Amino acid sequence: MRSKAWAQTWSVMRLAMAALIIAAVVAQLAKSLSTAAELGRDVGTTLANFFSFFTILSNSLTAVVLIWAAVWFFTRGRQADAEPPALALSLACVTTYMIITGVVYNLLLRQIELDQGSAPIPWSNEVLHLIGPLFLLADLFVGPLRRALPWRAVWAIIAFPILWVLYTMLRGSLVTNPVTGDPYWYPYPFLNPYGSGGWSTVMFWIVVISTAFLVLATLIVWWGRRVGAERELDHLTGDHLEDEWGEARQAEVEGR
Repeated sequence: MRSKAWAQTWSVMRLAMAALIIAAVVAQLAKSLSTAAELGRDVGTTLANFFSFFTILSNSLTAVVLIWAAVWFFTRGRQADAEPPALALSLACVTTYMIITGVVYNLLLRQIELDQGSAPIPWSNEVLHLIGPLFLLADLFVGPLRRALPWRAVWAIIAFPILWVLYTMLRGSLVTNPVTGDPYWYPYPFLNPYGSGGWSTVMFWIVVISTAFLVLATLIVWWGRRVGAERELDHLTGDHLEDEWGEARQAEVEGR
């Protein structure tokens, strides 16, 4: 699976998956905005709310990174031994986000209709919450030309979810729900402090899901260190990996 033929095949599949994700996001966005317009709701708020869902953000980032990975392979990667450090880190990030998206949705939210402006489009919903996450899980194990990451990459991976939670909690009480008219809007019920559980329930789920992000990010970096391209390194100790990472990053910058 590490052959050039496999790398080319998987790069095409990455492009196809990116196209499917983009189509799913655009289809749901179009329905949400058209429904808001038809019912006289605030279209601007509906648009902002749509792109405040972690699902939409993680899938959008995933589409960008998958396209980047494929374009890099077809333009520069055919003769490379490993993907560039920035791409390696980006793949680790979106893999973490998508797997968490799939797990949280299918365990906690599948039977709940969220305030995204309209009812979900079935095929789009499955792409964003099931097919996409499963593809990124497969990509983790069979994606070609993987580069090992230093352990500090874990903190880079979880930075975005932390910022998203801060944004969500700060914004929530400042937005009027365009669907219900409530003087607040939170993308997911477990983050809504105005719900029956109040702030104690919100804090519980923030801690649980944050822990899940940290554990999964650590596992993804650990896996990458086992199968990454720096095979001459001792991946149990990480000897010289920091030096190799720095040299690769410098080469990437100079090559731009």
